[in-house]
Amino acid sequence: MSPPVSPLPVSAMPVSSRLALGFSCVGHTFSHLLMLLYPTVVLSLEGAWDMRFGELIALMLVGQILFGAAAVPAGWLADRWSAPGMMALFFLGTGGMCVATGFADGPFAMAVGLGGIGLFASIYHPVGIAWVTRDPATRGRALGINGVFGSLGTAGGAVVAGTLAATLGWQWAFFVPGAVCVLVGVGLVVSIMLGLVEDNRAVHHAAATEASRGDMLRGAMVLMVTIALSGLIYQSTSFAMPKLFDQRLVGMVSTTAGVGLLVSLIYGVSALAQVLGGWMADRFDLKRVYITCWALQIPFLAVAATLAGPLLLPVAAMMVLTNTAFVPAENSLFARYSPPAWRGTAFGVKFLVSLGVSAISVPLVGQLYDLAGDFEPLLVLLALFAAGGAIAGLLLPAGRRTEPVAQPAE
Repeated sequence: MSPPVSPLPVSAMPVSSRLALGFSCVGHTFSHLLMLLYPTVVLSLEGAWDMRFGELIALMLVGQILFGAAAVPAGWLADRWSAPGMMALFFLGTGGMCVATGFADGPFAMAVGLGGIGLFASIYHPVGIAWVTRDPATRGRALGINGVFGSLGTAGGAVVAGTLAATLGWQWAFFVPGAVCVLVGVGLVVSIMLGLVEDNRAVHHAAATEASRGDMLRGAMVLMVTIALSGLIYQSTSFAMPKLFDQRLVGMVSTTAGVGLLVSLIYGVSALAQVLGGWMADRFDLKRVYITCWALQIPFLAVAATLAGPLLLPVAAMMVLTNTAFVPAENSLFARYSPPAWRGTAFGVKFLVSLGVSAISVPLVGQLYDLAGDFEPLLVLLALFAAGGAIAGLLLPAGRRTEPVAQPAE
C-alpha cells in the first residue's frame, strides 16, 4: 500500500490551471452526453420512421468508429500544437454538428450527423484527459473529479434526450445541448484570447517518465487488452440500457422520459464511484485496485442477464458502478506507462483502442437483441469479457510506486 498523499487544493491552483481543469471537466460531460443522446432518441424514431431497433441503432456505427479513430491525430495535434486550441475546436465542432443533426430528415442524414458528432467528440479524451494526468501526486484525485463529470454526461444523455423528445420533439434533443456546447466553446476561445487559459506544453514535455522502458512496454501491451474489453462493456451497457429498461420494467415506466430518467439515475449514482476510485488510485496499489474492480463486475453482469422488475435497478446500478470505479486507476496506469512528451498521442492511441474497438458494440447490441429478442445473451457475453479483463490485469508489472526515470522512453 502506498502512503497517503496530500493533494493541492483546487483553490490554491493557478487561475489558468483551474480554468483548464474546469473546461476539461465540462468537456468530459459533453463528450459523453452528446454521444449518448441518440440511443434514447431511437425510442421516438422507431414509430416515426417505421424502422426496427437494430436498423436504427446501426446508424451510430460511423460516429462510434470516428470517435475512436480520430483520437490519435487529435492527441498528436495537441502535443505538437495546442491543447486549449484543440479543446476549443472540440466544443465548437461537436456542438455545431449536434445542432445540425437535429435537422436530419432520414436515416442517411442522421448517420452523417452522428458521424460528425463522433469526429469532433474524438478530440476530448486524448486532449482533456491528458490535461489532468500531468501531476503524478494528485493524478488520481483529479481523474476522479474529472470522471464524475464524464459520468454525469453519460447520465444526462438519456434524461436530456428523453425529456426534450417527449416535450418538444426528438429534434430538440439535439438542438438544445448542441447550442449550449457551442456557447461553452465561445467562452474557452475568449479565455484563450485574454490569456486566462495557457498551454504549458514545455513544462509537460520536460517531465520525467515514471517507469522503466521494459515496464512501459509490458504495461502498455496489457492495458491495450483491458482497455479494449472495458470499452466494449461500457459502450454496450450504455447503448442497451434504455431498451433494457423499456423491456424489463413494464409497469414501472411507460414513457421515453421515464426510461431516460431511470437510466440517468443509474449513471448518476455511478459518478460517485469515480471519486472513490480516484481516492483509491492515489493511496493504494494501482494494480490491485484495477484487478479488484474488474472482478467485481462479473457477478453483477451475470445476474442482470436474467433479472426483470424492480430488483433490476440496484443490480444495474452496481453493474455500472463497478465498471466506472476503475477508470482513475486505469488512466493513472496508462499515464505511468507513457512518455510525458507524447502523452496526448498516447492517450489518443488508448481511446482509439477503447472507442474504436467498442464500435463493435453497436452491431453487437443491435444484432444480439434482434436475434434473441432480449439482452440476456449480451449481458452473459459482457460478464465473460469482465473475467478476461481481470485475468489480463494480473499480467501488469508489479504494483509499486516507481521513482521517475531521468530520460523519457522512446
